[in-house]
Amino acid sequence: MAVFGVDLGTTYSCISYVDSSGRPVVLRNLEGSDTTPSAVYFESPEDVVVGAAAKDTAVLEPDLVIELIKREMGRHLTLKMHGRTYTPEEISAFLLRKLAADAEAATGEQVTDLVVTVPAYFGIAERDATRKAGDIAGLNVIDVLSEPIAAAISYGVLAPDADRTILVYDLGGGTFDTTVISMREGDIQVVCTDGDHELGGVDWDERLAEYVVEAFVEQHPDTSHPLDDPATVQDIRAQVEEAKKRLSTARQRTLRVVHEGRVAAVTLTRQQFEEMTSDLLDRTVDITRRALDVARKRGVRRLDEVVLVGGSAKMPAVVERLRKELGGVLKAAPKLHDPDLSVAKGAALYAFEETYRRLLSAGSDGKERAERMARWAGLSASQEQAMAKRQIRTVASRGFGVLCYSAETGSEHVVHLIHSNDALPVDATRTFYTVYDDQGEVGVQVMEQAGSVESEAPGDNKMIASGPIGVPPGKPAGWPIDVTFHLDASGLLHVAAAEQSGERQPGERSRLDLEIQVGGMSSEDVARSRASLSHVRVN
Repeated sequence: MAVFGVDLGTTYSCISYVDSSGRPVVLRNLEGSDTTPSAVYFESPEDVVVGAAAKDTAVLEPDLVIELIKREMGRHLTLKMHGRTYTPEEISAFLLRKLAADAEAATGEQVTDLVVTVPAYFGIAERDATRKAGDIAGLNVIDVLSEPIAAAISYGVLAPDADRTILVYDLGGGTFDTTVISMREGDIQVVCTDGDHELGGVDWDERLAEYVVEAFVEQHPDTSHPLDDPATVQDIRAQVEEAKKRLSTARQRTLRVVHEGRVAAVTLTRQQFEEMTSDLLDRTVDITRRALDVARKRGVRRLDEVVLVGGSAKMPAVVERLRKELGGVLKAAPKLHDPDLSVAKGAALYAFEETYRRLLSAGSDGKERAERMARWAGLSASQEQAMAKRQIRTVASRGFGVLCYSAETGSEHVVHLIHSNDALPVDATRTFYTVYDDQGEVGVQVMEQAGSVESEAPGDNKMIASGPIGVPPGKPAGWPIDVTFHLDASGLLHVAAAEQSGERQPGERSRLDLEIQVGGMSSEDVARSRASLSHVRVN
């Protein structure tokens, strides 16, 4: 009966479930830790190692260890190990298999159903890739849930009857999101969201690494550059990550860089660290201001809480800066809310509730299973009722549209059908027109907003899917083509197009009607990956 929630992080991941007392519990891995490094070591073609051992091995065999794969999700990228190429989805599947195996060992329950979280600002391709990573791992991904919503669900457990408006500031290892959320009578409504999925703690690490490398070069100018040696780079990365964590409580930290038998001791103070990374913090504040401007236009005047999640939110400069910037709209000081684990806990709660609700609507057998779930978790009748009726409503993280050509100007532009922060689910249909007489085919190109602000310039968007639709012969320029977008509550996009003349001949539907697959790997690709990786042992 157990269902699980996974925080599949850029640098660290963890898995949680709702125990027999009805509480979300993060499960320790076989190494005894709550979190597992998101590192994969390709020991051989048949064996991969995931977690702390892989992260440690990166110093010795950096070319066989992959980290930060979350930043590559949704991209057409392959990485070759031992003569075989791997996609980001496949590498993430190894992470999920490790988490699932450790959870099974901890609970004795088979892990089959789970919810996986993603940054709120992840686009369609990244969300689709995350879902397919679960499929490749042989798991049933119930839903793909935005991390700030998961954090809000976990936070809401602490004050279930309190109505409030909160800002979730989520600074993880590789991504940043800021989301304004309204919590009313147990329901969760996302007001707006913004973020940058290539801004996170690793960027603070990188800045610190640059500093210690420069210090080494100054002390030992007669050696080769440390960044030319992959093993030295990995050692520096491990040290700066630890130094960043220590500087959250200590005032200074000394790092020891060893390269070509030469040693440099580099001492860094917290003040120096904050000064060299101030522009990165500025970026998070700018994004937060932008989100608050949208929230203000939607009627939000005050914030009851600012909830800080994500391991990098523990840096003291974050709290100090947000207190200063948000003083005019904030009722209470920003506070950390279980920053490393709250997302996984919220995902587990959501997985439990979503499974319960789906079972209730699945007939008498489903209702009986739902009741068994509730009894197992020790829920009261009132808790069951609240769970059954709870609603979670979110918004689009980006705008989506179609690339159009203007015959008058000879230029291309993007027409957006769905806009960032539109309430989900959302449907939008728009009629477009052919450009030439007797135009036999129209290429439908689906575009996703790439920048922080919606723009009709093609360069400010990226194509995420395309497909051709036929036009009956002899039609004049300006013949109508209807395009329909449906963005579901999970943030996954479905696109269809249709020519409306009604002049279809037998077998012509496939030419004059179009369903566009949005996402990278097809179902056939996923099945092949699952089969080919099933023999690989994950340790």
